[in-house]
Amino acid sequence: MPGPELPPLRSAPLDPLHVGVDLGTAYLVLVVLDHVNQPIAGEYQFAQVVRDGLVVDYLGAVDRLVEMKNRVEVRLGMPLTHASSGYPPGVPLVEVRATANVLEAAGLSCTAMIGEPSAANALLCLRNGAIVDVGGGTTGIAILEDGQVVYTADEPTGGTHFSLVVAGAQNISFEAAEEMKTNPAEQTRLFPILRPVMEKVASIVNRHVSESQVKVETLTFVGGTSSYPGMAGVIEEYTGLPTYIPERPLFVTPIGIAMSDHLPNDME
Repeated sequence: MPGPELPPLRSAPLDPLHVGVDLGTAYLVLVVLDHVNQPIAGEYQFAQVVRDGLVVDYLGAVDRLVEMKNRVEVRLGMPLTHASSGYPPGVPLVEVRATANVLEAAGLSCTAMIGEPSAANALLCLRNGAIVDVGGGTTGIAILEDGQVVYTADEPTGGTHFSLVVAGAQNISFEAAEEMKTNPAEQTRLFPILRPVMEKVASIVNRHVSESQVKVETLTFVGGTSSYPGMAGVIEEYTGLPTYIPERPLFVTPIGIAMSDHLPNDME
């Protein structure tokens, strides 16, 4: 027997909502913005349904997204009908289409697929410098000149590698390592173990900055792994470049993705 109908937590907005779905290697994030791009609802959860931008568990991705979408709809008191999503640099177009198919199967019309560096910069609004997205499986870098992305690259090494190192050093399961890695009470103790992985991320950045032949004066890190205490200091020490990490870096790219969600009748 169905339960009682839940009342909406807010009245349905007259203006269109903008929805973003980020299918990451470690986290699945759904963000809802209002008509002036202010966050009003969202959810995220650990989910290994994507690997390095490739959907490896299609049904799992759809099921999890449906569940998240349903919960957000209850909180908003209205249905979500459309969303945009993103993809890391270098992902084949056929895999980009697979990501869009996940949204469609979850009942969301896919309005746009945007490269993750461009999505992040939609929120950051940087003119020059490099955006480094440390995801679950890879580190992506985008170099900007005059507000335009002029160079991108993506290489293995991300939050999953942090967890694997912790699992090996502590002789525990990957799942236990993931939980330990994100526990503030453990992070200081784990820092010496994880510093070499942070230096590997820094070496990736150094190499691509050099190969781009673009003068890069600042680095801005996004992605959940970037929030690990001490990460910015290691990167700055290794690269010699001022390194900034915005508040809640996990949500920078998802919010930027949502900002690209526009139905045709939303456009001016």
